[in-house]
Amino acid sequence: MGGSNGSSLELENIQSGILSARPSPYAATYILLQIEDPAAGRALMRRLSEVVASAEHLTSPAGDTWVSVALTYSGLEALGVPEESLASFAWEFRQGMAARAGVLGDTGASSPEHWEAPLGSRKVHVILVALAPETEQLERALERARRAYQDQPGIRALWRQDCHSLATGREAFGFKDGISFPGIEGSAVPGSNPHERPLKAGEFVLGYPDETGGLPPAPVPEALGRNGTYVAFRKLHQDVARFRQYLKANASKAGEEEWLAAKMMGRWRSGAPLARCPFHDDPELGGDPRRNNDFLFQEDDAIGYKTPAGSHIRRANPRDAPVAGVVSLHRMLRRGTSYGPPLPEGVLEDDGAERGLMFAFVGAHLGRQFEFVQSEWMNEGTFFGGGHTKDPIAGTHDGTGEFSIPHRPIRRRLTGLQRFVTTRGGEYAFMPGLQALRWLGDLRT
Repeated sequence: MGGSNGSSLELENIQSGILSARPSPYAATYILLQIEDPAAGRALMRRLSEVVASAEHLTSPAGDTWVSVALTYSGLEALGVPEESLASFAWEFRQGMAARAGVLGDTGASSPEHWEAPLGSRKVHVILVALAPETEQLERALERARRAYQDQPGIRALWRQDCHSLATGREAFGFKDGISFPGIEGSAVPGSNPHERPLKAGEFVLGYPDETGGLPPAPVPEALGRNGTYVAFRKLHQDVARFRQYLKANASKAGEEEWLAAKMMGRWRSGAPLARCPFHDDPELGGDPRRNNDFLFQEDDAIGYKTPAGSHIRRANPRDAPVAGVVSLHRMLRRGTSYGPPLPEGVLEDDGAERGLMFAFVGAHLGRQFEFVQSEWMNEGTFFGGGHTKDPIAGTHDGTGEFSIPHRPIRRRLTGLQRFVTTRGGEYAFMPGLQALRWLGDLRT
C-alpha cells in the first residue's frame, strides 16, 4: 500500500465505478436511501463494503458489473461523521447541487423548485448505483445490494431509476453515446483518444498527484479521504420532439436536418466524428472504437469548418484547440445511461413520456471540473471567442440562443435555440474508497 504521496493506485481500495468504462450494451439502476438512525447507517456502510466491487478487475469480464455507493453531505452528517471531517470536504459538495443551481445553469424549468422529489433535498443520504451488461447480471448485483438495506430498521429507500441501453445503441436524440473517455495513469484502462496521454490519477481519485503536480485537497482523516472521489449525479430530460421540430424548421433543403444535427453535436448520429468525415455520415467509422475518437481539432480545423467551435463535443472537450484555460485541468469521467422509451422515428409531437439520461460526472475537483465545464464551456462561449453563446444541444436556452456554423462561402447562423435538455434533479456525492466505507461503519459517537 502506498503512503500519502504514493502514486501507485491502490485498486483494491478504489470503487470499480470510479475507473471502469461503462459497458455497451448496459442495464443500470440508481437507488436513493435515507438514513433515519446513525447506528443503522453505519451498519449499512459495513455491509456495503462487502458488496461494492473494487477496481482490481477492471479489464476482466467481471469488471463490467458493479455496485457503487456514494454519500451526500447530509448523508455524512446522518452517519455522525465528526465536524472536523465534515469541514474538510469540498465546499461545493457541502453546499449541495441544488444550492449551486445558478452556477450550473439550473434555472427556469431546470430550477430545483421543479426537481423530481426527493432529488435536491436533505433527505437523500446514500446513492446506490448498479450497472451491468444486461438485465440478468444487473438483477444479481442488485440482489446483493438489496440484502444490505432491505428490511433494515432505520434505512428507508426513497427513489429508484431504472436505465437501459436503447435497442439502437444510441441516446434519445439519436446519437451514439459513451464514445469518449480519458485514460488514467495506473488504471490499466486506456483512453479512447490515442492522441491524449493518460491523465494523472489525482484528477479522478483523491490521494494521488494530479495534473498540477500536487495532491488534490482531500477529506480528513486519510482513512476517509484516500481513494475516494466526488460525483455529480444528474437526471436530464430530453425533449426529443422539440429537437426534431427545430431541425425540421431550420433545414433549408431536403436532407439537411442530419447535417444540422451533426454540426450541433460535432458527430453524425452514428458516432462518426465530423473531424474525420465532415461531408457525410460513415456508420462503419462511427461504430469502430479504434477510430471514432481518433482525432484532434486544431491541427487542421482551427476555424471549425469541420467541427464548429461551439458544437457540443468541442465544448465538452476542446482537445488541442487553443482555449482559455488548460484543458487537462477540466477533464472528468462521464457515465451516461438512458431512461425511458425512445420516441418513434419520425414523430414530431411529444408523447408525454419521460426520457433522457442519468449522468454521473466523476472527478476529484468539483469546482474546476464539473462546475467549470457547465458554467464556462457549456453555458458560455467566451473561452473560444464565441461570446455568450451556449451549447446548442445541452445549453440553458430560452428561445433566443444562436449557433454559428463556419461554412463556405457564407457562414450559417442558427437562431432561436430552445431548451432541449431540462434538469429533473441532481446531487453532489462523495464516493468513498472501500477502506473508507469500513471507517464509516466503525464510527463511534
